[in-house]
Amino acid sequence: MAVRVGINGFGRIGRQALKALLDRHPDDVEVVAINDLFDTAINAHLFKYDSNYGVYPGDVEARATSFVVDGHEIQVTAERDPASIPWKKMGAQIVIESTGLFTDATKAKAHLEAGANKVIISAPAKNEDITIVLGVNQERFDPARHNIISNASCTTNGLAPVAKVLYDRFGIQRGLLTTVHSYTNSQRLLDVAAKDLRDARAAALNIVPSETGAARAVGLVIPELVGKFGGMAFRVPTSTVSVIDFTAVLEREASKDDINAAMRDYSRDAMVGILGYTEEPLVSSDFKGDTRSSIFSGLDTLVVGNLVKVVSWYDNEYGYACRLADITAFVARHLSGRISANGSILKEIVGEPAMWGKNPRLRERDSAASTMATVSSRE
Repeated sequence: MAVRVGINGFGRIGRQALKALLDRHPDDVEVVAINDLFDTAINAHLFKYDSNYGVYPGDVEARATSFVVDGHEIQVTAERDPASIPWKKMGAQIVIESTGLFTDATKAKAHLEAGANKVIISAPAKNEDITIVLGVNQERFDPARHNIISNASCTTNGLAPVAKVLYDRFGIQRGLLTTVHSYTNSQRLLDVAAKDLRDARAAALNIVPSETGAARAVGLVIPELVGKFGGMAFRVPTSTVSVIDFTAVLEREASKDDINAAMRDYSRDAMVGILGYTEEPLVSSDFKGDTRSSIFSGLDTLVVGNLVKVVSWYDNEYGYACRLADITAFVARHLSGRISANGSILKEIVGEPAMWGKNPRLRERDSAASTMATVSSRE
């Protein structure tokens, strides 16, 4: 029987998470409720029509207190206080906290008080019971102790698998991250007064240097790397897909071929569906809609002795939403007792990599788009 799930916050990540849950885990979870302060009809429209990912290929219908996706009715509430959301009444056992407002577990625990069994925060968190990056440390999850879980950030999900491969195979003394990150809704469309004078500038017109805690957060999932990483971000005028530029001093020397071979091996086995590998000369738009956490670019690996620079792409919206959906299914299987051995559960949940998920409608849409592109190029 599917575990019931509620979503608090139906913005960019909340909407993509619902699509990923419907696409990837219809047998593991059932989304029964969404809490969001915006009008239901508006939310249904934004779910159906997406500027980054196009039109949802199923049926979406807005009703007074719910909306229906492909015949499945999802109840809608509009409570400001998480403690007031009737999760217990609606039967939600897991709540995805994606408002960005309740990232401190001392606030997110209100979902537990309202009847949920587990809370998954779609962001870096404070005072959480555990931070999990799938493919890196999911085996540490203890359902008896861990009730408030952080899915970390999109960038930590992008960096941690790469860092784990480097650490496992070559050791890491220290490292510095630069993420070239697409703009987000936290930025300004045009210049406006703000305390952070760089963040005050127009997102679509500038490369904006910014802070990121993603590199330091790797230590939360790989404890051996605590205190060894630093990093920064450049926000750039693209709407989705970002890229990690990571420089590390390794414990021992490795060639470009050594590093690429290690990444390729992990992408085919231990981290299939999480870490990708390519040597194609690709650009950011080629990774839009990619379901993997991180796609390593072997073409761009640079090595000088034990100093290495590596590059890895990630769709900071849909790729991250897929991990959010996957970790929800992971927790759901623990709640329902449907857990396989640690060696196989990750592959079962994450599945094979894809551009538009495993839903046949989505594959058909992607196939049709590819056919049209081929025809256009021939013309």
